[in-house]
Formats: sequence, C-alpha cells, structure tokens
Amino acid sequence: MTLGRRGVAALLLPLLALAHAGAAGAAEAAHVMHVVIDPAKRTLAGENRIEVRSPRPFVLALDARYTVDALMVDGKPVAPPGARGGVQRWPIGGASTPREVVVRWRGSLDPVDTQLDHRATLGNARPVTGGEGTFLPAASRWYPAVEGAIERYTLTLELPAGQKGLVAGRLVEESDQPDGYRARFAFDAPSEGIDLMAGPYRVESRTVKSLSGRPLLLRTYFHPQLADLSAGYLDDVARYLDLYERWIGPYPFDGFSVVSSPTPTGFGMPSLTYLGIDVLRLPFIRQTSLGHEVLHNWWGNGVYPDYARGNWSEGLTTFMADYAYKERESAEAAREMRLGWLRNLSSVPPGQDKPLAAFTSRTHGTSQIVGYDKAAMMFLMLRDAIGTEAFDAGVRRFYAEHRCRTASWADLRKSLEAASGRNLEPFFRQWLDRPGIPSVQLEAAAREPEGEGRHVKVTLVQRGEAPPYRLRVPIVLRTDAGDEHHHVELDRGRGEFVLEGKARPRAVVLDPDLRLMRRLGSDEAPPVLRRAMVDPQTRTVVLASGAAAEAARELAAKLLDHEPRALDPAADLPPGPVLAIGTSDEVQAWLARHRLPPRPAAVVDSGTGAMWTTPRQGAGPLTVVVARDAASLAALVRPLPHYGRQSYVVFAGAKATDRGVWPLRPQEVRVE
Repeated sequence: MTLGRRGVAALLLPLLALAHAGAAGAAEAAHVMHVVIDPAKRTLAGENRIEVRSPRPFVLALDARYTVDALMVDGKPVAPPGARGGVQRWPIGGASTPREVVVRWRGSLDPVDTQLDHRATLGNARPVTGGEGTFLPAASRWYPAVEGAIERYTLTLELPAGQKGLVAGRLVEESDQPDGYRARFAFDAPSEGIDLMAGPYRVESRTVKSLSGRPLLLRTYFHPQLADLSAGYLDDVARYLDLYERWIGPYPFDGFSVVSSPTPTGFGMPSLTYLGIDVLRLPFIRQTSLGHEVLHNWWGNGVYPDYARGNWSEGLTTFMADYAYKERESAEAAREMRLGWLRNLSSVPPGQDKPLAAFTSRTHGTSQIVGYDKAAMMFLMLRDAIGTEAFDAGVRRFYAEHRCRTASWADLRKSLEAASGRNLEPFFRQWLDRPGIPSVQLEAAAREPEGEGRHVKVTLVQRGEAPPYRLRVPIVLRTDAGDEHHHVELDRGRGEFVLEGKARPRAVVLDPDLRLMRRLGSDEAPPVLRRAMVDPQTRTVVLASGAAAEAARELAAKLLDHEPRALDPAADLPPGPVLAIGTSDEVQAWLARHRLPPRPAAVVDSGTGAMWTTPRQGAGPLTVVVARDAASLAALVRPLPHYGRQSYVVFAGAKATDRGVWPLRPQEVRVE
C-alpha cells in the first residue's frame, strides 16, 4: 500500500513552491491562532493574529463558506471583499516593518463521509467534522492565511469533552477537563499549511531519547476500538526514528504522532501521520507504510522539494523505506519489488507519461508510477553505480546542507557528486528529463572460437530510442561452474560485446536480477491489472445485462484512470488493451466465441469473483473480471482497484482470498 505525504497538497503546489523557495520578497507569516470546534453542531469559530513581514503587497485568503466577523490590519478595520472562485481574498499593501492582521471568523463544516474510498479521500479537500472525527486540510482554506507565505504558527485548540485533537508541531500544553479539551501547539519551522485533526481519541504517550539525548514525545491518537494497537505502534515509531537518525541525521521535530481517521486516509504531515482505522488494523502497515511516513519527516517535511523543478522526496522515501525493508527481508523480496516497479513502468504506453522532473504529486496511476517507482529505480541504479558508502554519505550531506530548506533535484545531485567524486549530471539528465524508459533486447549470443570456448559475443539492441540511452547493462553468463555476472556499456542503438567466462558458458541472460530500468517485453513479463488501468487506449467490454451490467460499468469507471471506452461484445478485438467485465456464463461464451484462452487454473475456483490477465501476441493484453451475479460484481468496486500490481486475484465477496503475478521469463539465449 502506498500512502500520500499530503493527499491534498497538489491543490496548493503553486503556493508551496513560492513559500519554500524563499525568494526575495516572499512574505513571512507568524500565526497565533485560537480555534473552537463543536463536532456535534459542525461549527468552527476562530481568531487569528498574524504578523506579516512583506515589503510587497500580499493577499489574505479564506474559503467563502466562512463569515468574517472582524478583520483588522494594524488596528484598522478592513471591509470584506467579494468571493471569487469560492475564496475570499483581501489584498493588503506591503511595508518595511511587520504588519499585524487580526481576523475573527466562523462557519459550518461538512459532515464526515465514511463511504469515500481511498482514491476519493485523497482528492477530498473539504473541511469535515462529526462525532467520529474532524479533518481540516490546509488545502480547504479553513483558516485565514497569507497566500504564498512562509508560515510558522502557534495554535490553541478547544473541543468539547470526549474529543481530542492536534496539529503538526510541538505540544506546548494540554488540558482534558469535564468541560472540554484544550491544547496548544507550536510549529517553528517553515510550514506548508496547517492540517487539523480531532476525534474521540484515546491518547497514549511515550518519551524516548534521540541519538543526541534530546527527548522526543511519541503519541497515538486512536479511536477506542484501536486502543490495543497503541503499544506496538509506539514501539515501531521509536525503532524507525532510531534507524533514520543513524542513517541520515538528527530528527527535525520534537515528537511523532500516529492519528486514526474514520475515513480510509493515508496522509503524512510534519511530525505525524493520519491513517484510516481500517488501514491501521492491517497487519503489514507497521512494517511498511508506517516507516515510509516516519521517513517523510526527513524527506519532504524536513527538506522540502522544490516543486517547480520536480518532487524527489517520494522516490527517495520509497527507496530508503519500502525498498530498504525488502532488502532487509531477503534478496528475493527485494527482487520482487524491483519486478513490480518494472512491470508498472512497462504498463505505461510509450508517450503517455511525463519526465520524472515534471512529477510533483500523485494524482493518478501514471503519476504514481513515475514519481514513486521510476524515481526509486533510478536511486537503485545510482547506488549501484557509485556504491552504498558514497550514496549514504551523499544523502547525509544533502540533509545536513538543506534541513528546513527547499532543495531541488540539482541540489541532491551536487551532494551525491561531492560524496562520490563523480560527475553525475549526465546520469541525472537522462533519467530526469526524458519521458519513458529504454527498451533493451538481447538479440543474439554466439560462442567465439578462441579461449577454449569461454568467449561469447553478445548483441544488444535499443529499439525506438532517439538518441539512445547510455546504459550499464547487467549480463549473466550461465556456465558449467555457475552464474557469472558482467556489465557492458551500451550507448548506441546496437552494440556487440565479447565476454569471457571463467568456465564454458551455456547461456546468456539479460539482467535477470532486474537492476536496469527498462521496458519489459510482453514475453518477458506477462501483464498485470495496472496496464489496463493506466492505458487510455483500453477498451471495455461489458458482458452482462440489467443490474449486473450497471455494476460492471461502475467497476470499469473505478478501475480506469480515464473515461471508459466501450467495445461492442460482437466486435473484433482491437490491437490495444481490452478489459472484459461480466458474469460467468456471458464471459465464458465471449472467450470461446473470440477463440481466447479460457479461465486459467489459478482462478478456476473463483469464489464469487476473479480477475486475470492474458497476454495477446502482437497486441495489448486482455484483462478479464468475472463474478457470479450483480451483487458479486458490485462487491469488487471498492477492493479491486487496489490490486493493480497483480496478474490474478480471487475474491469471496469483497475479500481477496488468493492473488499472484504470472512468472517472469528473462531474456535468455542458449549458447551451443
């Protein structure tokens, strides 16, 4: 499962880029805020005193849903403006000395919608509240803020009895009395905005020491049904903090909190992570996604991406968290993750993605593949090229030089160059600025006569790339004495290389360990569901009628990143990917009519529903989703989009009972 650092940050990217850049003339805003929330009445009332340092004119903004009872600038009242685009904006003149802006505002919040799925929650920038929880994302403009400003704040929060809440930052004081809850937080580092969370939480606390001996306050804010999970989460947060302090450098904040949400949220903010109740219950979250979110306090919340020039933080966090845990687990587990990255990258049709340098945040499946998988694979190849010692020294240097500052891909490159003593500009330029990935084929391998048959001529081809990539290609010679690992430098469309084995080679294999970023051939890596999800050429066949047909169309809309393109069941199959959804008898008849492979053995016992993929020679893959009836199809609408990395999944209702990926078939040429 992949979680987002800030699920709604994409809506604020233009502002965040300016704020983090700290360009000459950028405003600085220090907030002293008092907020009172009543979840039962769904009301908010607040007062915000803002000291603004800006020699240039600036704009104060607040969502139009709120009523402003008073607005004072340097003690003088300011008339409210009209709202445009759902936002109230007040232009205010700059000054050589700090200006004081005081705002008192109030308004109603939306009810919590617990029926949202994870994808919908990520894009939901509305302020919501209720007895089960409150979430006010910064992108909802729930508080008066200076647009484009570098923000710091002190915030006091009041809630009725039985509720507790927090914002990112240091807990200064807290009071939980029969008449209500009150807490004050301070955040002294530059902020991307203020996200506020509250709920009927049971709070567990623990104080640990950083490597330098500084006390760190760890907390869980959990709904009552999760209370028994608190100790385990606190144990693992402490473990991750120790890991990354030793690996990268001092933790930049005063503590870390894990906060439960009534919706399937997966957000990370400075000093905390906000995760759905059902997410927190998953047995693997503590060993995977929790560490990812802790690491974001170094990458993303400790050093800020320069969004205008690309977001490096998601890929670096994926590499140093998710992938690092797989490496610690086993070589096989790490290889499986690399295979997943390459399968995902290969599922993106040529011309449909963007350069890695253009990635800012996850908005759909393709952007996630580029920003997370491509970036992580790039860091793997970089570490392979310069060595682990130089790589680790480079990221430590990068953190030390840019802590609490904005940094770009170029800044990261310079730190790694200083640590490795190598010019990495060509490497970064190739993998950052070019869309897509190379396609490499092992065209031929033949034994050379000299050296008692230990020499082999290998021919490699890059297809369709102009100019060709400069690649360090892994080659394995399979000999009588075992595998021998070699590398060749391929910088043209076609290259011939003579390799000498220590023993007599019997076969040549291209990159069997999957350490080169490249497009996997259709014969090399049979497809996964994600190919149909991200390819805009995917055509959808509905093989059902009545309520089942409606459920099939709803499922297609949820699965695909684009508007479904219907294909008549009687029509010939087009060359691109095809997604067939329907009930068992209709699907079976359609497969037979088009002379397509039947249901594979892995999904014969299909429970109430199943999905599988089938490669088609010279054409895009076929993806089939089948269920017993309309209710069984409807049960797949929420869970199936989460299985994009799978070649097949079997369901009992909405629960996956079996899943898997068809085996990889490496490019291999026998040498006679």
